[in-house]
Amino acid sequence: MLLWNSSGALAFLLTGIPGMARFHRWVFFPCCLMYLIAMLGNGTILLVVRANRRLHQPMCYFLSMLATTDLGLTLPTLPTVLRVFWFGTGEISLPVCLTQMFCIHAFSFMESSVLLAMAFDRYMAICCPLRYSSIPTSARIAKIGLGMVCRSLMLLPLICLLTQLPLCGSRVLSHSYCLHQDMIWLACTDSTLNSLYGLTLVLFVILDSVLITLSYTMIIKAVVSITSREEQTKALNTCISHFCTVLIFYDVPMVGLSIIHRYRKNAAPFSHVLMANVYLFVPPVLSPIIYSMKNKPIRKGLLRILIGSK
Repeated sequence: MLLWNSSGALAFLLTGIPGMARFHRWVFFPCCLMYLIAMLGNGTILLVVRANRRLHQPMCYFLSMLATTDLGLTLPTLPTVLRVFWFGTGEISLPVCLTQMFCIHAFSFMESSVLLAMAFDRYMAICCPLRYSSIPTSARIAKIGLGMVCRSLMLLPLICLLTQLPLCGSRVLSHSYCLHQDMIWLACTDSTLNSLYGLTLVLFVILDSVLITLSYTMIIKAVVSITSREEQTKALNTCISHFCTVLIFYDVPMVGLSIIHRYRKNAAPFSHVLMANVYLFVPPVLSPIIYSMKNKPIRKGLLRILIGSK
């Protein structure tokens, strides 16, 4: 089935939950709530860090980058999720689909880079405290941020390769937004090059997770060597919020979604939608909640803004 929009351009059809079309409007309410939490939570963190000069320090700069990537991951999907679940229409043109796909994967890739930078920051703060103040300067953090952006641009060739693939048969996608793994299945010719390039990018993310694990292994080793129980607890408390964010980013959404797409023929249709929405909502929703609860400077900055507004 070839799908074309009213202007004659090639289009795709996004879908909601298989077999539950009559409940789509009810599904949108929890989705809307999660969008609201993600946007308010991450937007508040950016506001708190900007308004409080005491928070103009490396870890808070990286936290602002994380909040920005979470917003970048959330906002591009809002229009299509709204159309699919509330208005019942999922038609999307190829250019818009590719743009949305690039934003989702680029910001996910960038978030992995931010988490790696935050892990290195915690490693330097705990394992090399005497040198910490001289290494993560504002200029170096700005360069790291620019490097993250350049690294995410590695996804552009992947999108370009996808445009060269002839697509045949159904144009129906299995999610309410565009994903590269989903569109690859629509190709009617060999897509080995696309798969290999995509696998290369996945290996970069896996490398990030390995380096983060190595950083925390060395951090735990350094903490165990501290004789004071109070100092051990203080050192661990500086890492717990970041460690939780790493877990919710790598272990649940990304790994689960990759497994689902790898064995999609044997998986229930509902599982694809479930893991895709977990991939979309879990990190942006939980990250600001975790940092607001576990990060004392952020919590104090938030209370100061709330009290000042009253």
